Amino acid sequence: MVDLDIHIPTTFDPFAEAGEFGGTGTKDYVHIRIQQRNGKKSLTTVQGLKQDLSYEKILKSLKKEFCCNGNVVNDKELGKIIQLQGDQRKNVSHFLVNAGIVKKDQIKIHGF
Repeated sequence: MVDLDIHIPTTFDPFAEAGEFGGTGTKDYVHIRIQQRNGKKSLTTVQGLKQDLSYEKILKSLKKEFCCNGNVVNDKELGKIIQLQGDQRKNVSHFLVNAGIVKKDQIKIHGF
């Protein structure tokens, strides 16, 4: 019988030590997404804003600025999410940057 010196690799997690160095994605991004409803109707969601901000005040000014309806949804996993009617992705990103809530490089726009 031949004795082979073979090393069988065990499971390897490339992100195992990421927690020690601040983790991947140390930047906190604000995600602006669009969800298609029925027909031409769509819904814009804003996720990832800081928890200490007043979501209701931001929503009120967004609704007034863009003449659309919206609400704040409290999700168990994702936290608070702002929902607006229509495709408001570019409008919301410009508003958040101009109001000084987030920087332009912290915004990720998703969809289509």
